[in-house]
Amino acid sequence: MTTKHTRLHAFDKNDALGLHDATALGELLGCGDISSTELVQAAYKRLERVDPILHATVCLQENHALAQAKKFDQKGRSIGNFKTFQGIPSFLKDNLDLEGLPTRHGSAAMPSKIKKQTSAVARQLMDTGLIFLGKTKLPEFGLTATTEYSASEAAHNPWHTGHSTGGSSGGSAALVAAGVVPIAHANDGGGSIRIPAACCGLVGLKPSRGRLAMNEMAKSLPINIVSDGVVTRTVRDTAAFFAQAEAHYKNPTLPPLGHITQPGRKRLKIGVFTQKISDDATDPECIKAVHHAAALCESLGHEVQEIQIPIPAQFAEDFLLYWGMLAASISYAGRLAVDRSLNTSKLEPLTHGLARHFTRNLMKFPFALRRLYQFEAQYAQAFQNVDILLSPTLGHPAPPLGYLALDLPFEEVRQRLVNFASFTAAQNVSGAPAISLPMHHTAEGIPVGVHFAAAMGHEFRLIELALELEQAQPFKMLA
Repeated sequence: MTTKHTRLHAFDKNDALGLHDATALGELLGCGDISSTELVQAAYKRLERVDPILHATVCLQENHALAQAKKFDQKGRSIGNFKTFQGIPSFLKDNLDLEGLPTRHGSAAMPSKIKKQTSAVARQLMDTGLIFLGKTKLPEFGLTATTEYSASEAAHNPWHTGHSTGGSSGGSAALVAAGVVPIAHANDGGGSIRIPAACCGLVGLKPSRGRLAMNEMAKSLPINIVSDGVVTRTVRDTAAFFAQAEAHYKNPTLPPLGHITQPGRKRLKIGVFTQKISDDATDPECIKAVHHAAALCESLGHEVQEIQIPIPAQFAEDFLLYWGMLAASISYAGRLAVDRSLNTSKLEPLTHGLARHFTRNLMKFPFALRRLYQFEAQYAQAFQNVDILLSPTLGHPAPPLGYLALDLPFEEVRQRLVNFASFTAAQNVSGAPAISLPMHHTAEGIPVGVHFAAAMGHEFRLIELALELEQAQPFKMLA
């Protein structure tokens, strides 16, 4: 299929979804102005229009979703019970189990076995009231920052269909940006919420470690780098999601969030940096986005100061080696660690390349792991003099599809990935929260994300600031 590289969306002000975010749809549902069935039907119709080009989904469950919507419509909305998303259509990323659908982790090596149980995180998302229409694409086991494959169709960015959605939550990001649904599941092991949010012009909050239920993928990791969340088009949807998720599960070791609906009163100290850990230059568009965001923060009364990057140069190599360990566990022990039916001969070239990188540097791994363990305390020191760290989300805007192709020579794609995903991994190792906001666009119209990070457990600062910035400079939509 020949695809014209252009903007593409499914927004329709005349259907049930309209131009609304999830919060507005919840209010309309509560008033009886629309039904959940109408929303689900409208979402599937929108999907039919754009997914033949976006290629963002892997499997659907239309009959089941419509049955859930009908059940909600018959039962009605519980008065006084805060469930903003009750009856709202959404999607689940295909690395969590959902009863009745397979989980293939974006990999041709995985069998298409139907799952009999729903994972704890998916259940928590469903408890907020979301209705899953199906599952979205990710690159193989989320091991790269673009949603592409060596032998099948990539997910396409709706802002410019010739460009990457980012990864690994690229399918979810494409559908939310294109207006198919207002909110979708995403998770983040090295930037996989924030990277696609930046590429697709969305809000993407990676929460503190342990904020949501434990992700099954993270249970056996030496350092739990995985956090689950959502991608949305508005900050208030992100805030409402975490409030509702907290009603299902509240981690006693973290400060509670509650439902944040207004900017904070406290003026913050914001430390700004644009340099990468490596010596490579940050793209001028990303620098421009950060400087604009910093000026906006300053105009709102926050104290802004330039700082040196608070991450040691060694961190990049240590994290890459940790990433290689994940690939090696799949390549060499996948039948034990992942699934007995895993066909390792069908794994992507990048997965094998990362695994070989790990084995070649195996003797260095204990030292790298020790430094990564120590990094949490080192990272916390960055907030002794500032409340927020402000940087680019990415080293450059979303690249053309193929630039990060999984079958490129390993050293070439490795260098490109390190230059692209330059600013997000620190929060995965430290466990601290960070958010990407869509505050800039290139001349081609490609979104550029700006990255705000806070100390462990301080999502409230990020949400309050994001609400304030969104009010001051409303984010663009494709509609």
